[in-house]
Amino acid sequence: MPVKQRVGTRLRAQDRNGGVELLLIENVDHLGKQGEIVRVKPGFARNFLIPMGLAAVATDENKRAVEEHRGRQAEVLEKRKSALKQMAAKVAEYSVTIEANANDEGVLYGSVLEKDIAKSLKAAGFPVEADHVKLEGAIKALGMYTVRLEFHPEVSTEVKIWVVPAASR
Repeated sequence: MPVKQRVGTRLRAQDRNGGVELLLIENVDHLGKQGEIVRVKPGFARNFLIPMGLAAVATDENKRAVEEHRGRQAEVLEKRKSALKQMAAKVAEYSVTIEANANDEGVLYGSVLEKDIAKSLKAAGFPVEADHVKLEGAIKALGMYTVRLEFHPEVSTEVKIWVVPAASR
């Protein structure tokens, strides 16, 4: 984001409470996120935020640059969500078969975890990571399970998992 710093500009309070309007270049704890316009005391701006490169004076030019940047980010996010929705639809049509060692009653000797499901989906050509898989608990018995996958807060789907006994050798 090309935000211009004004060199040699004197910061003066812009309201009666002594606040200065700044545009945050980086996220600042307890103050705001990148791209937000905040009001702070002139000393805090002059002695900390601006010298550390965390903020810039909120000029009209800087505000326009931030708005353009937000627009570009929104377009990229929409394209990414669209691609994730397409992938989620394909994953929903697929079912995963996982072989596991189990006793005669169907209880697994180990358990099937998120990483095992993600590994099986990756082997099938789906770019699924373990943190996308949302299990309510480890799978510890043979059978069919429906597992939720969350690729984005707004994009999720379900996939069928078949846990079958491992082929004896």
